Amino acid sequence: MEKKGEEEGEGDRGRAPMVAAMRLAKYLAHAGVASRRAAERLIAAGRVRVDGELVRDPARDVDQHHRVEVDGRALSGPEPHVVYAVHKPVGVLSTARDTHHRPTVLELIPDEHRRLYPVGRLDADSSGLLLLTNDGALAQRLTHPRHEVPRTYRVRVGGGPVRERALHALRSGVTLEDGLTAPAGVRQLGGGGNRLEITIREGRNRQVRRMWEAVGHPVLELRRVAFGPLRLGDLPPGGHRRLSDAELRKLRTAGSGATGEPGCAL
Repeated sequence: MEKKGEEEGEGDRGRAPMVAAMRLAKYLAHAGVASRRAAERLIAAGRVRVDGELVRDPARDVDQHHRVEVDGRALSGPEPHVVYAVHKPVGVLSTARDTHHRPTVLELIPDEHRRLYPVGRLDADSSGLLLLTNDGALAQRLTHPRHEVPRTYRVRVGGGPVRERALHALRSGVTLEDGLTAPAGVRQLGGGGNRLEITIREGRNRQVRRMWEAVGHPVLELRRVAFGPLRLGDLPPGGHRRLSDAELRKLRTAGSGATGEPGCAL
């Protein structure tokens, strides 16, 4: 069976995309029923039928020609993929749900009923551009270290004006507890020498904050302004928008593996 290209499937907003055969648990996850792990539990519990047959094997291959039912309800197939850009405010968590009932980024898109999840993370005390999607393959590509997709942040730091020595260290790579960082692109934005823009191509935990701390300038404010080819632009805090087909095509090829100053791959 011929498999549609990703770009074509993304542009076909009104219908579920053609898909190659996939594991039943993955099929349920793509249909928005539950996470892959939760789907495996549904299957093991005997709540899933394929073409009328009770199936308990999560590895059973299915495609859009099979009739898949969960608790007697037929599924229409994998959901069309969507990607949203959101401007995460400070205090909102970059997670799908929180056991302490704190606000999460999913609440920024109240009219979207698909099972979305964030691409990468921003700390609760950070703000800026975050992507939400139900496209697991795209999320994996954007966050996998092999692709070195750049992320750009604007920061306000303490410790006095930032001198050339600190800039040189960041551009060369600094040693953190989990190893030497890759070179970052850094430029000053004015404002007394403590407002800067930094571009990194790694995704370590709290990496930007730790890099600035390592050169003697703790971060006081942090906002992500670009993720690969996408920029935050004038999207207001708490705002969201669905990405265009052209933006999605650029996202799918983001990451060149090159290093250098901010803007080289944006």
